[in-house]
Amino acid sequence: MTPVRDVAFIGLGIMGTPMAANLVRAGHTVTGYDVVPGAVERLVAAGGHAATSVADAVEGAGVVITMLPNHPQVEEVVLGAGGVLESAKPGTLLADMSTIRPETSLQVAAAAAEKGIRVLDAPVSGGEAGAKQAALSIMVGGEAADFEAAKPLFAALGTTIVHVGPHGAGQVVKAANQLVVGGIYALVSEAIVLMEGSGVDPKTGLDVLAGGLAANRILDLKRESMVARRFEPGFRIDLHHKDMSIAIAAARQADVSLPMTGLVAQLVAAARAMGHGSLDHSALLKVTEQLSGRG
Repeated sequence: MTPVRDVAFIGLGIMGTPMAANLVRAGHTVTGYDVVPGAVERLVAAGGHAATSVADAVEGAGVVITMLPNHPQVEEVVLGAGGVLESAKPGTLLADMSTIRPETSLQVAAAAAEKGIRVLDAPVSGGEAGAKQAALSIMVGGEAADFEAAKPLFAALGTTIVHVGPHGAGQVVKAANQLVVGGIYALVSEAIVLMEGSGVDPKTGLDVLAGGLAANRILDLKRESMVARRFEPGFRIDLHHKDMSIAIAAARQADVSLPMTGLVAQLVAAARAMGHGSLDHSALLKVTEQLSGRG
């Protein structure tokens, strides 16, 4: 039986709210904080507890989970005045499940070590649906012993839970995940435009592709909605734009060349510039259509 833990959950957005609720359902005591009061109210409705600040949420917690938009928010919440490192007791386990730059994860881990606080970078893949269904893929960087300590909690949030290496490794794997996802969306978009431009039914064509070597999760989950031009998020273009920037920066840090990633990053940036930032990342199809004069 999984032991009950006192968990502070900071960041109750489109992903954080269902994740925190899943921890409540698993029997944990969850105290949440977000800058948006309504988000905290949703957690309370799901059986969690409300906090009025980061420090209030963290006080007495054995585990702190952060799920924030980008590295500036993580730096503020974790490293800033009244933040996690100032408020948490030694021995606390901090799992940052945000998608951020690997270098920020390394910075957080170093600062936390000085306070006797254990840290994991544990970004996720699976989107809002995966968060709601507790079916996320969780890629974890940090010490193996800390991963084992957190694994029962992660089991309430996801189905694929893997320790991928030391601090920062989780963020590198997440960057790799996002560049692959973006690339597949771009190619599926091109496949749809090619078939439509050739007078071939794209639904039938994609059904065939989904049964062969080209099969992938995006075809499984999104081919019908893409053909129908339904682009409700999901996972927004704005967020994928941020993630592609992380992938490009990580490549520069590693001194490697990722030419396809650069191209996909520009397509995502174009989607955002066209005003599609709030749409699902499958809306890359709109960019491909525009480039072919079909938008």
